[in-house]
Amino acid sequence: MMRIGVAGAGLIGKRHIKAIGRVPGVQLSGVLDPAVTAPSDLPMVADIEALAACSDGVILAVPNALHRPMAVALVKAHCPVLVEKPLAGTAAEGAEMVSAADRVGVPLLVGHHRRHNPLIAKAKEIIDSGSLGPITAVHGHCWLPKPDRYYANAWRQGAGAGPLFINLIHDVDVLMHLCGPITEVQAFESNAIRGAEAEEVSVAILRFASGALGTVNLSDVSLGPWSWELTAGENPAYPATDQSSYVIGGRNGSLALPNLTLWHQEDGPDWWAPMSTTRVPLDQVDPLEAQIAHFADVIRGDAQPIVTGQDGLRAVQVVEAIKQAAQTGQAVAIDT
Repeated sequence: MMRIGVAGAGLIGKRHIKAIGRVPGVQLSGVLDPAVTAPSDLPMVADIEALAACSDGVILAVPNALHRPMAVALVKAHCPVLVEKPLAGTAAEGAEMVSAADRVGVPLLVGHHRRHNPLIAKAKEIIDSGSLGPITAVHGHCWLPKPDRYYANAWRQGAGAGPLFINLIHDVDVLMHLCGPITEVQAFESNAIRGAEAEEVSVAILRFASGALGTVNLSDVSLGPWSWELTAGENPAYPATDQSSYVIGGRNGSLALPNLTLWHQEDGPDWWAPMSTTRVPLDQVDPLEAQIAHFADVIRGDAQPIVTGQDGLRAVQVVEAIKQAAQTGQAVAIDT
């Protein structure tokens, strides 16, 4: 049995704890969260050192500002780490984490769990097969109608705690996984509704290394069904809709996700000719459970990380660039 510890028992930490209980071959070894003060049936520990000592690997599900110090402490204790996204609050902190893990040779994984969803694996297979032709245009839609009670925790209204780093970073990671590196961004943002430091709406233009261009439209103050959370059916807490959140266009076809709808023409492209559509059926899998099973395999030495620390760092760099572009009004290049 692989002993997996969890630091942080908030929204996502609780989901990890429950998922560990459903994955064969793993068990919950310890939970670290100073906010849990009442008697608990969880195996609580006092500090990160104690969590490392009782675990074969640890999932970090703590606020972003704690990712770097906790991950570095675990790496120094030779304890593999799965860090919830974002990898870190800043790209500089993320680079420090990646460097620390590389020096010690300890696995550092990042919790971009959508990569463990068969929907994404199938989309990657379709794109890589060349059936869409060269990718030309990409759009990601992420509207999350969060209630005001979500922001009762003050840290969620501060810099770096808005939906850009909390939510859109998932979409950025997926779009780069499917379409390649993002090399330049332009962006606008607004916080006109709540007026907090965190952004509420962010719209960005993306340039991919391949030459494709993309857009992402993010809002947590717009009521609508267009986001991965509300369309993929990954988390039963969100009522699923039948809409799409990503559209990936190529010269010979296009693909909508997460409903895996393919659009083609027999002798296209031809805007006067009808298009055919095919929906690819797939069984649903809980990506959090798949991610934990994969983490256990990495700890055993039976697998290489699907989402590496370097992947997580790349996503942070892009999101950081989107934030910078919105604040400066200038395009921001990202080193590849």
